[in-house]
Amino acid sequence: MTIAQQERTASARHGFDVEMTSGLERFSVQHGELTLTSVFQPIFSLSHMRAVGYEGLLRAHDMLDRPVSPLDVFGEAARVGDVLQLDRLAQTLHLENFKVLGAEREWLFLNVHPGALTDPYLSAALLATLKRLGLSPRRIVLEVLEQRAEDLERLADAVRQFRERGFLIALDDFGAGHSNVERIWQLNPDIVKLDRIMLSHAAHRADMGTILPGLVALLHEAGKLVLVEGVETEHEAQMALACNADFVQGFFFGRPNPGAADATHAATCIGELTERYRDQTEAHERRTASRLAPYLRAFERAAERLAAGEPLEEVCWNFLALDHAARCFLLDAKGRQAGRNVVLRADRAAHETRFLPLADAQGANWLRRPYFRDAINSPERVHVTRPYLSINEALPCVTLSVATRVGAQTCVLCGDIDWIDE
Repeated sequence: MTIAQQERTASARHGFDVEMTSGLERFSVQHGELTLTSVFQPIFSLSHMRAVGYEGLLRAHDMLDRPVSPLDVFGEAARVGDVLQLDRLAQTLHLENFKVLGAEREWLFLNVHPGALTDPYLSAALLATLKRLGLSPRRIVLEVLEQRAEDLERLADAVRQFRERGFLIALDDFGAGHSNVERIWQLNPDIVKLDRIMLSHAAHRADMGTILPGLVALLHEAGKLVLVEGVETEHEAQMALACNADFVQGFFFGRPNPGAADATHAATCIGELTERYRDQTEAHERRTASRLAPYLRAFERAAERLAAGEPLEEVCWNFLALDHAARCFLLDAKGRQAGRNVVLRADRAAHETRFLPLADAQGANWLRRPYFRDAINSPERVHVTRPYLSINEALPCVTLSVATRVGAQTCVLCGDIDWIDE
C-alpha cells in the first residue's frame, strides 16, 4: 500500500469532520467515544513583538460534550498500546487545522512522541500529509517529547534526518523530569523550550533568578534559540524579558485558541512590557551606581596612594571600613597574587575560616578573571565586574580593579564587595 493510500485509509477510518466555529473552519475527528479537535497557542518573539509560531494542542470531549484532559486521553492510549497511532492522528488533525488557520509565515510546533520519529511508517505518513496540504517542512517545528525508555542514539539519528529535510527541532520541557544537558548535546535542537517549573522557581527564589539568565546565555553560546513557556503573570513575563529569552509562550501573552493571535494586542502587550522593563532597568542601574559610589571613591583613593608608594595594608583601610567591603588584594602583570588578602574586620576573618583551604591566596593566579583582563587591557581606570560567585566564600560579590604603576612594575589592585541584590 502506498503512503497516499495509507493516508486515505487512515482518514476514512477515523472520520475527519469539518465544522464552523465563529466563522472559522475547523477539522475534528472521532477517536472511540471522544471527539478530538485542535487549538493553537501562539508563540511570540519578544524582539519582533508578534506571533512567530503556534503550538498545536489537542482538545477532547466525550459524547455528552464534557471536556476530557489530553493527559487522560494519551494515558488511556498508552495503557492499550495505541499511543503512537493517537500521536499520528493528533499530528494530522493539527496540520489540517493549521492549514485553514491562514498563517502565512509562522511555524507550527508539533508535539511528537520519539517513537513516531523513529518509526519509518509514521515518518513517511507525516511527510505525505505535509505534501498533500502544501506545507513546507520548514514551517514545522517538531517538539521532541521526553520518554524514559527512549533510545537516545537512535532518536538522534532520526532527528538528524528530519533536520536534513528542513524541519526545525525543539527540545520540550527542558529543566523538568529527566530532560538534561545530555539530550541537548545528543539531539542538537534548534530551539530549547524551558519548562515552566524553571520560571516558577526563578520568580520565587533569588538564586534561581540569577541562574536563569546564565542558562539562557549558555544555550545561546551553544547555538540554540530559547523559548520560555508557561508565562502566566507580568512578573514572569518581565523575568523572561530580563533573561534574554528569544520566544515566550503562556496565558499572559495568549491563550490556546482555534484562531490566529490578535497582532495588534500582541504588539501593544509586548511593547508596554518592554517599556516597563526599560524603566525598571534604568532605575536598577541608578540604584547600583549610587550603591557603588562610596566604594569607588575609596578605591580610587587607595589606588592613588598605592601608586605613590604606600603599603597595601594601609591604603585599603578606608575601603575596607565600608559596610560590605570584603577584601583587597594585589596582582602582578601576569595575574599572580602578591601577598595575602587584606581583611580588616575580625568577623570577616572568622567567616573565611569556613573556607580555610581557600583562605591563603598568596601566589594564586587570577589571569582568567574578567577583573584582571579588563584592568590590564585598559589601565589607570577602575573597572567593575558583574556580580559573580566569589571563590573565597562561595558568596556573590562584585570586584573593583585598576591597573597602575607601582614603582617600575604594573600591578592590578582589586577590591571585593559582598553583593546581594536589593
